[in-house]
Amino acid sequence: MMRRPHGGPDAQGAVQHDFSTCAHPQGPCPGAWQAMQAADARRYPDPHSTALRRRLAAHHGAAPDRLLLAASASEFIQRITAATLALHDGPVVVPGHAYGDYAAAAQAWHRPVVTADAPTGGQPALRWCADPGSPCGQDDPVPQHLHAVPTVLDRAYTPLRLTGRSPWTPEDDDAVFQLWTPNKALGLTGVRGAYAIAPRHAPGPLMSRLHALEPSWPLGAHAVAMLNAWCEPDTAAWLADSQPQLAQAHAGLTAGLVQRGFAPLPGVAPFVCARVPARWREAAPALREHGVSVRDCSSFGLPGHWRLNALAAPSQVALWQALASVG
Repeated sequence: MMRRPHGGPDAQGAVQHDFSTCAHPQGPCPGAWQAMQAADARRYPDPHSTALRRRLAAHHGAAPDRLLLAASASEFIQRITAATLALHDGPVVVPGHAYGDYAAAAQAWHRPVVTADAPTGGQPALRWCADPGSPCGQDDPVPQHLHAVPTVLDRAYTPLRLTGRSPWTPEDDDAVFQLWTPNKALGLTGVRGAYAIAPRHAPGPLMSRLHALEPSWPLGAHAVAMLNAWCEPDTAAWLADSQPQLAQAHAGLTAGLVQRGFAPLPGVAPFVCARVPARWREAAPALREHGVSVRDCSSFGLPGHWRLNALAAPSQVALWQALASVG
């Protein structure tokens, strides 16, 4: 079985200071949390999510028939990979450092995976981008000829951007599948549910296959409640109000890492990817014994680096104390 590293709780459960996931450090969003508590799990939701689909479409100014609901981002990654590779030959293009499920889905179809800065050796069947990327939270250049290759723009961390503006224009957005995963921004990673906005002129055969591969009832009651809450003005206000605190925590985390010999990479999201000093390269298991969890970045193509979320000051103090204890 292919091992797919991921942050968060493991077989031993959760830790008190979890730097390993990129959930909103101040979450959960109060309005979304209230919606979770009020969700009616006694009944099936509408299998077509008719009202939710219309609301999400209006939220993004898109036509409802462009909305593709997904059980999770990972489910959509598998679905669109299957759909595109069944229709086209060619490699799958991924960012130089990226979420491992992009490549894992392609490899399950025995297709080559190439990075965006390498020759493809043929017309790609699928291309992945992110805004901003992970694990570094960086802005990558927008590819050329977006209409020529089915392209997915992963927007999991767009709502958590701390600085700058997205390099993607509205015209670029209309040419790609935009994959949205609000559970991270809402601090509700235990709730699965996502959606994609198809390109304005998406190929008919690809859309037909994506609909054919959609599971029955992709969204449960809690996912429907979360995605409805995502469209509320209070949710947008909560995200905006949290930005100064996230920026302050990010600055404190970055400064503390530099002070201890780490080499943080530049990024615009509230998590930090940093090269780890040799003395702590193998320290992650020991840190866990001190109630601190970090994300090793080897699966992102960055061995010797950790990704750390910008948790609040008390958790950062725990991190510094744990590093001192194990180092």
